[in-house]
Amino acid sequence: MKVVIFAGGFGTRLMEETEARPKPMVEIGGKPILWHILKMFEQHGYNEFIICLGYKATYIKEYFYNYYLHNSDVTIELANNNINVHYSETESFKVTLIDTGLYTNTAGRLKRIQKYVKDETFMLTYGDGVADVNLSELLKFHKTHGRLATLTSVQVPGRFGNLEIGNNGEVDSFIEKPAGDGMWINGGFFVLEPGIFKYLEGDVEDTQWEKEPLGAIAKDQQLAAYKHTGFWKCMDALRDRIELETMWSSGNAKWKTW
Repeated sequence: MKVVIFAGGFGTRLMEETEARPKPMVEIGGKPILWHILKMFEQHGYNEFIICLGYKATYIKEYFYNYYLHNSDVTIELANNNINVHYSETESFKVTLIDTGLYTNTAGRLKRIQKYVKDETFMLTYGDGVADVNLSELLKFHKTHGRLATLTSVQVPGRFGNLEIGNNGEVDSFIEKPAGDGMWINGGFFVLEPGIFKYLEGDVEDTQWEKEPLGAIAKDQQLAAYKHTGFWKCMDALRDRIELETMWSSGNAKWKTW
């Protein structure tokens, strides 16, 4: 089964890192977060990827073109350009890199890779989010309900503690950073049938996949949600990258299931 990854956005809220490179190439533990995402899928037997490129597309292309150089010890003889690879840690990734346009929105990016997924069920996620989602269970759930689309729903922790304050100013209760007030949000990690492409007909270059198309799929009762109660983290801002880096360096990277 193929896995499609959105990796073409500008990453403006992480400009400290993304001015020089696309957000999926921002490193956690010395590896691009995109690598971590591919490893998560590989762990469950999915190793064929279609990556939707846009902003600084050549950066990602260069990384995979020279993947063995980035992940091996090498001796280079400058006199004759001979390269001897001593040890390779390359994975069994098969990566198709598609330039889906610099300013194309997510629905447009998805439409542009239709010919690569053909008439097969496929997975889709974002190039900036990691989780310990059981992808095998996700696929099993998708197959049981018979709808066109399944998304993974998650609850994110609140940024601030909640207080209940009495009439005289006393604090009746305090909850430190509760999970998002019981709200479930889209955490990515979709399983999709090729029938979703009928919701991408016409000009969708400026359309968000998460708005009109997904809304229409839900209205037609063709969308299901797989509730994930484990770890999930989106690298949306610099504080998120720092948090992920701290987790990795402390040996507490909960998304590391390989």
